[in-house]
Amino acid sequence: MGSSARPGRSRSGRRQGGREQGAPPEGGVGRRPHRLSSLLSARSVAGEVFLLQLGVVVLLVAAAVGALVVQARSAAMVDARHRTLAAAGTFAESPGIVAALRSPHPSAVLQPSAEAARKIAGVDGINVYTLNGLTVTHSDPRQIGKHVVGPFSRAAAGKSFTETFEGSLGQSVVSVVPVKDAAGRVIAVVSSPVTVQNVQGMVNSQLPVVLGSAAAVLALSAGGTLLVSRRLLRRTHGLGPAEMTRMYEHHDAVLHAVREGVLIVGAGGRLLLANDEARRLLDLPAAAEGLPVTDLGLEEGIAERIASGRSASDEVHMAADRLLAVNIRPTAPYGSAGTVVTLRDTTELRALSGRAEVARERLTLLYDAGVGVGTTLNVERTAQELAEVAVPRFADVATVDLLDPVLRGEEPPEMNTEMRRTATVGLQGDHPLYPVGKLVRFVPTSPMATGLASGRAVLEADLRATHGWRIQDPANALRLLDRGIHSMIAVPLRARGVVLGMVGYWRGQGSPPFDEEDVSFAEELTARAALSIDNARRYTREHTVADTLQRSLLPRRVPEQSAVEVAHVYLAARAGVGGDWFDVIPLPGARVALVVGDVVGHGLHAAATMGRLRTAVYNFSSLDVPPDELLSHVDELVAHIDTDEQEWQGITGATCLYAVYDPVSGRVTAATAGHPGPALVRPDGTVSFPDVPVSPPLGLGVGLPRETAELTLPEGSLLALFTDGLIESRDRDPDVGLAALRAALAGPARSPAETCTAVIDAVLPARPSDDVALLVARTRRLDPARIAEWDVSPDPAEVSRVRNACARRLDRWGLDDIAFTTELILSELITNAIRYGTEPIRVRLLYDRSLICEVSDGSSTSPHLRRAEATDEGGRGLFLVAQFAQRWGTRYTARGKIIWSEQALHDAAAPPGALTEEDLLAGWGDEPL
Repeated sequence: MGSSARPGRSRSGRRQGGREQGAPPEGGVGRRPHRLSSLLSARSVAGEVFLLQLGVVVLLVAAAVGALVVQARSAAMVDARHRTLAAAGTFAESPGIVAALRSPHPSAVLQPSAEAARKIAGVDGINVYTLNGLTVTHSDPRQIGKHVVGPFSRAAAGKSFTETFEGSLGQSVVSVVPVKDAAGRVIAVVSSPVTVQNVQGMVNSQLPVVLGSAAAVLALSAGGTLLVSRRLLRRTHGLGPAEMTRMYEHHDAVLHAVREGVLIVGAGGRLLLANDEARRLLDLPAAAEGLPVTDLGLEEGIAERIASGRSASDEVHMAADRLLAVNIRPTAPYGSAGTVVTLRDTTELRALSGRAEVARERLTLLYDAGVGVGTTLNVERTAQELAEVAVPRFADVATVDLLDPVLRGEEPPEMNTEMRRTATVGLQGDHPLYPVGKLVRFVPTSPMATGLASGRAVLEADLRATHGWRIQDPANALRLLDRGIHSMIAVPLRARGVVLGMVGYWRGQGSPPFDEEDVSFAEELTARAALSIDNARRYTREHTVADTLQRSLLPRRVPEQSAVEVAHVYLAARAGVGGDWFDVIPLPGARVALVVGDVVGHGLHAAATMGRLRTAVYNFSSLDVPPDELLSHVDELVAHIDTDEQEWQGITGATCLYAVYDPVSGRVTAATAGHPGPALVRPDGTVSFPDVPVSPPLGLGVGLPRETAELTLPEGSLLALFTDGLIESRDRDPDVGLAALRAALAGPARSPAETCTAVIDAVLPARPSDDVALLVARTRRLDPARIAEWDVSPDPAEVSRVRNACARRLDRWGLDDIAFTTELILSELITNAIRYGTEPIRVRLLYDRSLICEVSDGSSTSPHLRRAEATDEGGRGLFLVAQFAQRWGTRYTARGKIIWSEQALHDAAAPPGALTEEDLLAGWGDEPL
């Protein structure tokens, strides 16, 4: 029980020869007795705690044992009372006791029963007495028949009771219960005595168990106290109370008096300790200890740095409005794993930090402007984005004024102070600034005009002190000052050496005035946005050119014809002008060609390609070839364009649907090159999609045969030709689009225009990504009364017969004005068919918007127009046909050819130099031409 000093040191605290004098040698044998002696020493904090806890445990165990013994004795007395009363009462109420008492020999009957009941109840006896004191039963048989004197008067009165008395065997407990007959009269009493010594014998037999348990509890408590004290010994390093007090005082003085924040952070990033200065610098809550550093409400940067545990030297971090220098060092090996953090308030660097923060915010604003300005290629929207990004982070109000040519996508003039207000952000309601859309002419003294002339930003730091800017609009200038606007910068929007407009930055009440540093930043911000506005201007110009080109290349109006009633819709995509087109082309024989096509892509190239393909289809249609042959010609043209080295860009993809409708037969012939087929609506409202064989897109199927589909349509049917933009989109399957188209087309009969409106409203995607072309045609039939046909035998005499029949038919139709020229044309065409063609020869007249004459034969030889010499005997027939017909030509069929001509229904004045009827009659002979 010697020294309480820590191991390895003398009581004076100095080392003596490397170890404490008199201490056992270092090693496992010498350490255990030393630790035990330190533990049992009252001079250490651990020893004091151990002895105190041990004394408390001993007192608690002794008190518990005494309480158990007293409780057991009290319980024994209560048990004796209950046991005797129960035994006496049970025997007094037992069946047959009344009869036994009235028998001649009651003792002989009741004594055995009383003895048996005594043994069962565990009492000293069950005694029965008559009311005159005669003993009937007794635990001692020798007492039977004797008279006793006892306190049985209460029992004789019919009441049971229990009493404690001192007898020859010591303190005893007796219970007396009356025995009553059927009439309720007391005829005897039963007493049941028991000595307390017998009851406490059972308690004494349990006392060793109680004492043993107490000893075990004492041992366990002492052992637990010993373990706790040993842990406390390790924690306190064997220090005594005085040393602990002195160490705490030193710790408290250093920790709270130093003017430097100190934090101790555990390995898990939890705050273990913080001094007063650290709480002040970081504004820590009262219950900060024990919480994760990241949950203390610190700035994200400094919180993550402190919790990281990595060493740091004088790192600067912002904490609220303070700039702190942070040092971080590990606590190992001086303590448990963790870090100690020291904080210094570097208030002298606050001004520098403020400027650095402003620079950081402006860099962030420039980055946000690079990302947020120019998200679309729309000039107005880009100007709006510039104003929105500047307010309120740089200015309170921002205005953007652009030259009118810039808004139209044109090149801006060199100098023009007339601009259109394009964006205003920062003022709500009825504000004094010019509204968006107003054309403003800035006066020479205004900052806008000055900046436009100099090409540099103009600063008006105090608007109240200057007056040149007020000349622009004095009334609005006063209203602007009343709204608190006090400072502004006007910056030219310059991109690629050209001024596009002016930007005005304004500051109001609550914001500092602009200075020269703000001017530099405003120029940088405006220059970045100017490039986006110029890009949008160039795109607008290209889009306008492409849109103008496309509109000029699409049909302006549908040509007049009688075969179909037509309506059409074209919708450009949001992404820009596309390459969809449609066409309605009148063909000879009152027929009509319906065309839709699509060129992949958007922009100027797609529009130009569309125009070339539409022109090619229109020109090839003049050959009057079948749809499959026409698409083959176009296919070869596209392949030639793609391989031509002189072409600036090839055709990346194009599709086309070409259908020809004949109103005489009601037959439609269609062919497609990679394009969706048409939709057919019959007069009863049913909708179908005819199976048109699909060939490869244009340019990909050169040399491959193409197929056609032929259908005979009832009069009044609807044909709907469309491009894939109507039924396809990014978020809709084509089958879904076709189902929607079927539903929109079905139903009662509607005009083509009404059908177009219904289809667009029901089928068009919400955000179409492609342009849409829709062509709806209602079929008509030519009246059979306006059709005349004759079969012609290969005999020259047939010419006169057919000519006379045609004259009669023309007279019936009321076309006498053109009967002569018609006879002349038919005579020449029939004569050529008889001379140079083969059978069968057939003549047909069609009375439509014009008179159509058709002569067909089985030969594929085509006549051609030539000018005959003066000495030639023939060769003038087709020349005469060309002179008196509006149009004429040849088309081939599967069985030969048809030579046709068209004439106006009323004879017009002959053109200058044309042959007259008199000239023809003068040269007309008997021989056919």
